[in-house]
Amino acid sequence: MLTIDEYTRLDAIAMAKLRQTGETSASELLECAFAQSDKLNPQLNAIVHQDREHARQLAQQMDTSTPEGLLAGVPFLIKEVNAVAGWPHTRSTAVYRQHVASSDSAIVRRYRDGGLIPFGSTNTPELCLTITTEFSVFGSSRNPHQLNHSSGGSSGGSAAAVAAGIVPVADGSDGGGSIRIPAACCGLVGLKPSRGLSVVEPDFGSAWSGMSVGHVLSRSVRDSAAFLDLLRLRKPGLFALPAFDESYYQTYLHEPKKLRIAVQRQHPAGLDVHQDCLHAVDFTARQCENAGHYVEEIAPPIDYTVAAKAMSTLINVHVGQILSTGLDISGRTLDQIDLAESTRRMAAHGINTPAAKYLAALDTIKQIEQQMATFHENHDLVLSPVLALPPAELGWLDMNAADIREYARRYAAYSPFTALYNGTGQPSISLPLHKNADGLPIGVMFSAAWGQDHVLLQLANQLLPDIVPIAR
Repeated sequence: MLTIDEYTRLDAIAMAKLRQTGETSASELLECAFAQSDKLNPQLNAIVHQDREHARQLAQQMDTSTPEGLLAGVPFLIKEVNAVAGWPHTRSTAVYRQHVASSDSAIVRRYRDGGLIPFGSTNTPELCLTITTEFSVFGSSRNPHQLNHSSGGSSGGSAAAVAAGIVPVADGSDGGGSIRIPAACCGLVGLKPSRGLSVVEPDFGSAWSGMSVGHVLSRSVRDSAAFLDLLRLRKPGLFALPAFDESYYQTYLHEPKKLRIAVQRQHPAGLDVHQDCLHAVDFTARQCENAGHYVEEIAPPIDYTVAAKAMSTLINVHVGQILSTGLDISGRTLDQIDLAESTRRMAAHGINTPAAKYLAALDTIKQIEQQMATFHENHDLVLSPVLALPPAELGWLDMNAADIREYARRYAAYSPFTALYNGTGQPSISLPLHKNADGLPIGVMFSAAWGQDHVLLQLANQLLPDIVPIAR
């Protein structure tokens, strides 16, 4: 009989192996997840919907059929933005509060094909539009390391559930840092894959014009690698497919070549970076040097203000697109529906954005993408903080603030590093390599040239070879 203590020491690969050898069962693993949820979720508010009856049926079927697979039989959670047939699919906004999904999204079908057992959906902020999981129809998600702090966003519910040991890994998506930021806040591994590599929804605004990608938050590099194999495309979809024919799981253990690593310590807007975040970067840079890599302090030669403006234009258009369906169905206007103030303004800008401005923004991002490709001719990776400040206290970053300019100022000060790589489509990973004196995780970020996801995983394994312990 698997104990809760034993359960929480395992990553997804270890759980699946125990099931395959008969040392545990899918049903037993699932009941451990339920027990952890019952104990911890009332405080964390990480899981916002559960379908235990159907999950138990899936686990029982698996126990009688004993399917193979690296991840088969592992309990799993889906970020609420991804549709699961028969489950609420609100995107954490009151506009779609009564909406129930009629079919599984493409990424959920991949998870099912891999033998995972989804039993619930996780909390996000409204429409996944901010980097702390607070303004949600389900209430705030809390950080298991310190409950008065944010679990990050927008995949904050998934991060909290994994960090607390409810599940070993959970679904996420990243359109501006929404996997990497929660991973940093909760002390997890969070990989944003290259654009075009992993499955996306073909009818969901072309995945925010290619800026949003799906993957997971995990407690081990090997889980991250295994899930990338599960989610990768074998032929091009909406975007070009990176050329890598090998298995990420089979190659993540390979020692990386001697890498040329650019270290970015300065805030792109010239603001302060907290000493905790700088200490984490400096510590990691020394680790890289000790491993034989070449480290140089140099920032990418990008005008981040221009990049942010172009990306904001694209995102605003897609926010308007997402909300327009709900407005048409209800017959109401933006001013008549319950939205966070920042969401309302983004949607209004998006609905009124002319096609020429949208296309100009795409051109700007493409130029920046080319600039970064040139930069990577001489630098394999960029090492930077994930956030410029430690994990924020709940309430500090309020997307429904009366003073929306102060919200925007705080957002820009807090998170200047992650979004660039969504625009350029490059892979980027957050690693839990440091904690501050208060016990809060401080993530560091490595970003690579497009298609070099395997290099990120190999370096991550070199720096973080073990399973990250849960928050206690």
